[in-house]
Amino acid sequence: MLRMRQLFDRLGLGLWGLGFLGAAIQAAVTDDRAVVPVYRRSVEHFSAYEQLYNVELSMGFLYAPAFAVLYTPFLMLGPVLGDLLWRLVGIAVLTAAAAKQARKLGGPDNVWLLSYSLFLALPISLGAMRSGQATVLLAGACWFLTFSVLEGRRAETFFWASVALIAKPTAIVILLLSGALRPRLITVLVLALLFVFAIPYAFAPFGYVNAQHHDFIRLLTSMGVHKSGPFLAADFTAPFLAFGAPLDESSATLVRIAAAALTLAAVIWFDRRTEKGLAALAIFLAAAVYMTVFNPRVESNTYIMLAVPAAITIAWLWRQEQRGLLRVVLSVAIVLCGATGIERHLHDLLNLWFRPIAMTLISLPLLWWLWGRGREGTTAVESRAYG
Repeated sequence: MLRMRQLFDRLGLGLWGLGFLGAAIQAAVTDDRAVVPVYRRSVEHFSAYEQLYNVELSMGFLYAPAFAVLYTPFLMLGPVLGDLLWRLVGIAVLTAAAAKQARKLGGPDNVWLLSYSLFLALPISLGAMRSGQATVLLAGACWFLTFSVLEGRRAETFFWASVALIAKPTAIVILLLSGALRPRLITVLVLALLFVFAIPYAFAPFGYVNAQHHDFIRLLTSMGVHKSGPFLAADFTAPFLAFGAPLDESSATLVRIAAAALTLAAVIWFDRRTEKGLAALAIFLAAAVYMTVFNPRVESNTYIMLAVPAAITIAWLWRQEQRGLLRVVLSVAIVLCGATGIERHLHDLLNLWFRPIAMTLISLPLLWWLWGRGREGTTAVESRAYG
């Protein structure tokens, strides 16, 4: 058993590295299904003071103007080296966040915990690695932001909030949750938001940046109010659409509002009732569920944000529970969920609608189990207090 444990110490981390290398090589051969060409064009448009957004279509570049500034050094390195470095930065930040989470959970086998979780998350993560999505950087930045907020570190909170907002505007979800958890950090979070809006003014004329910010806000508003363009989301509405009973926008909005309220209640409970090392994982997992399953602009590759915290929770479940079927079922389920893209016909059949169902069915038992662990810890503390 010890020899098998030592093998997995190397196996999961090795496969994670090889998977990234294979995805990067494949992406270097062809830009097909990659998003980095959109990033490169955004820098070119920004440098030429041209329009960044197509507000009417709500497609293409959907990031803050500061993202064009962020990607400029990668563009200068060329499409091969620059895109490779961009992918490497994103996956390094996410892996470092997962490693920090493994250390915070404690125990003598943190390397195995990280290795096994990355092994479970790899099948879902390969698509995002290959396409070079900013979601990879977003996931790592939001995870680090969660640590910083819970630890009350103002400088780190400002830094990771800024990185997360630049990576994707959906980071506003984790900023709102952070403000609710630590009201004294609201000023820092607001400063990070203002900083992200201020960055482009150092690289482009005032009037041009104002116009791009105006269109960016219009774009976010239009996407929040109604769906437009050819984009098909892989959120909770996708199964209804696939089965011929699409949800109307008002019903979907009500569901999102209810999910937001439940997410807020959950993260507050985890913060107050769960030990610090576990609280960060539970809070980020709950936030990741909302930022993927209930995000109207989510894609199948975006589920890397949920896959990694879910996988590390499954790995911790394996370590804490010496027996039981749940850990086996969830491990197999998350691997199979990511393996659906291996065969083209299977991918076409399950595309968009399957992943939100599968990841919800994986995440909810994990959150319930974490809630149970939090209750056990609270009961133990109360017993000692009154004993």
